[in-house]
Amino acid sequence: MANPAREPLVVDAILIIDDEPQIRRVVRNSLADIARRIAEASTAAEGVDLAAAEQPSLILLDLGLPDRDGLDVCRDLRTFTSVPIIVLSARHSDREKEKLLDSGADDYVTKPFSTLELKARVRAQLRRAAAGPSDARHKALITVDDLAIDLVGRTVQRAGVEVHLTPTEWNLLRAFIAHAGQTLTHSQLFAAVWGSAAGDAQQYLRVYVGQLRRKLEVDPVRPRLIRTEPAVGYRFDLGQ
Repeated sequence: MANPAREPLVVDAILIIDDEPQIRRVVRNSLADIARRIAEASTAAEGVDLAAAEQPSLILLDLGLPDRDGLDVCRDLRTFTSVPIIVLSARHSDREKEKLLDSGADDYVTKPFSTLELKARVRAQLRRAAAGPSDARHKALITVDDLAIDLVGRTVQRAGVEVHLTPTEWNLLRAFIAHAGQTLTHSQLFAAVWGSAAGDAQQYLRVYVGQLRRKLEVDPVRPRLIRTEPAVGYRFDLGQ
């Protein structure tokens, strides 16, 4: 019998906001088997209107729009929709990537991109959205391979052996679980765990993520659970 969780996910609509017709054509062709229709906008104003009217399951947003900066558009979209937003950008700086994630985007794909990468990231965000934004957080027990995380009892076991976590390590793990599958910036994680974005977020996180990996990962050198997004932040992968 087929596993419904592994069957191809098809949604009603995906919206792409990009002023380059060739990019829209590539995206439309690439995602034809994922969405029943692809809505297209070439300006920020048109894109925001379509997002409200079409209520797509996912939005692909170009940063370099002719009438407004994509970061401002992302903030506007977040005032009325919580669907995944994947940014398409020719900007390569790590600071730009961090800013867009802080503005409400869920992921980014750097131009030029491969269609295989684009489809993989779109499917990942749609699966996460279908599971619900707090699905993992509200499970009493989360299991990944030989790891068992009890969010109610605040305990972690590996292969049946209890793993001791410090309060800070536990708070970091809880933040990861609450946003499983989503790339979180250094400042987002720092604020979630330490209550502010002041201080050297990267250094604090480097220390505590390293400690968590040594306690939770089968191979801390090649982590599977806590993935590094270089110079941007981290992503917690439950393998779902």
